[in-house]
Amino acid sequence: MARLLFLPGSETRTGWATIVIPENPDNDELIPSPAGPPDWMPEAVHGSWDFLSNYPLVLPATLVVVGIALAVVARGIVIIWSTRLTSRTPTDLDTRFFRILANLAALVIAYAFLVAAVTSLGLGEFAETTIIRMLMSLLVLQLMRSAMRASNLGLEILSRVRNRFAIIEERTIPLFDLVFTVLIVAIAAYALLQVWDIDPTAWLASAGIIGIAVGFAARDTLANLFAGFFIIADTPYKLGDYIVLDTGERGEVTRVGIRSTRLLTRDDVEITIPNSEMATTKVINESGGRWEKFRIRIKVGVAYGSNIKDVVDLLQKVADEHNEVCKDPNPRIRMRGFGDSSLDFEMLCWILRPADRGRVSHELYMIIYDALNEAGVEIPFPQRDLWLKQVPEQLENKPAAGK
Repeated sequence: MARLLFLPGSETRTGWATIVIPENPDNDELIPSPAGPPDWMPEAVHGSWDFLSNYPLVLPATLVVVGIALAVVARGIVIIWSTRLTSRTPTDLDTRFFRILANLAALVIAYAFLVAAVTSLGLGEFAETTIIRMLMSLLVLQLMRSAMRASNLGLEILSRVRNRFAIIEERTIPLFDLVFTVLIVAIAAYALLQVWDIDPTAWLASAGIIGIAVGFAARDTLANLFAGFFIIADTPYKLGDYIVLDTGERGEVTRVGIRSTRLLTRDDVEITIPNSEMATTKVINESGGRWEKFRIRIKVGVAYGSNIKDVVDLLQKVADEHNEVCKDPNPRIRMRGFGDSSLDFEMLCWILRPADRGRVSHELYMIIYDALNEAGVEIPFPQRDLWLKQVPEQLENKPAAGK
């Protein structure tokens, strides 16, 4: 903020204050008087401003108190009005949006009065400019934070009405979130440069050179970042999917970030895998395909001579009566072949979530075992006959036990 100086005895009115330079017969220095009220203040309060300006510390303190009070009142009015307006809506998204607007209104009012309070102190040009720039920097950071919250809320709203916007899908929401975050941070950085009167052109020119150096120094990090973009765009998996990696890790995707992907295993252990590895490894998505349902295979062997139709009916009944086995598609029983010791059958059934396959398989095995025993169906086990072509002489001459 530049300060205008005028000859003694002159008076001028700027956008923020009225500056009067009285005549000083003793010296030729320019002596500024206390600043006048800003132009945005109503004319009705100018008299109070002129009266309080005679007390150097009372006027700034009054401005701070009044600014805070008006900010609280404005925020309360917006919240009360929005509560009445959104009382009939089924979600709280609109309420959260109006709260962000209320906070923004309170911030702008409070910072405007703080700047007016600093101006009324009549500090030196350097001190006043520095303080005001610091206050404006804090305001820019607060606005950036509110803008990020508003963007996240907007994406959440769009995700619930994704049928209207084909481009808004669950897999593209993290990408939009990243784009909005980068855009908001870039705008905030430009605003901070303008507040401190810094030419961004020189910074952009030097950023190219710095970017080359950083690119060589952070190759792995950049590889993870680009891989994160490709994963979000190509969507081989999404949040909530159950995946198995080529290295053996298996779990539910809990977060798809720009740098890494996080899996939650069945042991409640979270695994963080860099996106550069996720982009080059083989990923089996058990939640992919036409639906999220997962098919499990229960292998059963019965003894030769068993009634195979009764076995098929028994296994079909077990699958149909289990609560967590899907009815669509229907469970199927297939005979797979003639084993060395058994007739081999396989139960094919679907469950809703891949994460439940271990527990459901356990329950089905337990029920099948009890059902086969109850029906008198023998479950064979491998048996081997040992033929000796020649008995060693030591065994032939050795008397039998007990003789």
